Amino acid sequence: MTSELKTIAVVGLGYVGLPLAVEFGKHRPVIGFDINEDRINALRLGHDATNELSKEELVAADQLTFTSGSNDLANASIYIVTVPTPIDVHKRPDLSPLLTASEILASYLKPNDIVIYESTVYPGATEEDCVPILERFSGLTFNTDFFVGYSPERINPGDKKHRLTDICKVTSGSTTDVAEEVDKLYASIIIAGTYKAESIRVAEAAKVIENTQRDLNIALVNEFSIIFNKMNIDTEAVLKAAGTKWNFLPFRPGLVGGHCIGVDPYYLTHKAEAVGYHPQVILAGRRINDGMGAYVAGRLVKAMLRRCAHLDGARVLILGLTFKENCPDLRNTRVVDLVAELSDYGIDVDVHDPFVDAVEVQKEYGIVLKTTPEKETYDGIVLAVAHDSYRQAGADTLRTYGRDGHVFCDLKSVFSCNESDLRL
Repeated sequence: MTSELKTIAVVGLGYVGLPLAVEFGKHRPVIGFDINEDRINALRLGHDATNELSKEELVAADQLTFTSGSNDLANASIYIVTVPTPIDVHKRPDLSPLLTASEILASYLKPNDIVIYESTVYPGATEEDCVPILERFSGLTFNTDFFVGYSPERINPGDKKHRLTDICKVTSGSTTDVAEEVDKLYASIIIAGTYKAESIRVAEAAKVIENTQRDLNIALVNEFSIIFNKMNIDTEAVLKAAGTKWNFLPFRPGLVGGHCIGVDPYYLTHKAEAVGYHPQVILAGRRINDGMGAYVAGRLVKAMLRRCAHLDGARVLILGLTFKENCPDLRNTRVVDLVAELSDYGIDVDVHDPFVDAVEVQKEYGIVLKTTPEKETYDGIVLAVAHDSYRQAGADTLRTYGRDGHVFCDLKSVFSCNESDLRL
């Protein structure tokens, strides 16, 4: 059977899996599987809680069926795994979602089936960690009975310009023939084209360094910000001036969270240490970025004290909780570091964010969202996420939440320097 006729099962329907299932579902039979029954029920009704896809886009995938029943996986011949790959509290890779997904679908593997992984991992994880699970629970032999591929996801949540079909897709396979079949599979939906890597390990390594490079670039400008603050120089003004050179990279300081940039470098450093090398630069960048919440909190507290605000009973409003603007994605948001640090000072912290689900926030982080902040109430206001609604409201409107003498911290430099009291 040619790949054009095979049914695909996409395992995991989050930010990565759903757009993939929908795009394939416009052209061929697709089973969209997720263990979250609430998620499946919402998708069946045409509602995507991630706001990545509209009801019209979901309806357009007329060959896509949603299910939370693993038995339905038996009808597929190609399995694409798009589950999360987080880190644990010790910043070590947590492959449990990936291995659990592998175990589930292994029960349904048949001769000549292909399993393609998209989740970010360290080089070697697909063949060293996932394949043994597939073999053990299927009773089949790798590269004889079944095959695997790896095609790293490049989804950018909230980005309506760079979407799945508009981003070049790296592909790979466990044999030459499978690599070709995997590449053709993705080429059938990716308008921007595909790039067939030399091996699965190369594709895995390429993915993990993409985000490690961004992490280091942001760490560099975060360090610039710390230095320039001590010199009483506006960092944003410096970056704008430097940006007039054609090859200056346009990175900005800030809190580094999300499902990729704040996580993936630890996958690479974990594997590096396993093979006997202790990374220097990568971990230094991680330390800088992981410490930015405490740094911002310290600057805000000092600014408040200079204005004679007593920390005992002081109140701070944080505007924005998601890891990036204009999307409801809360994964690994580092705004929570800022909340925790300010709370440690004895400050009463309120958080407002129009994009997130209040129930999810309380369940995940124990934070009770402020639906409507009170006017003239806060000693400090932090614009932590540059949602368009905050931009459109303007600095003057946001400052109405503050008492006389409050400190307004524009963490993302959304407004001009003279409209805020503090920024990175």
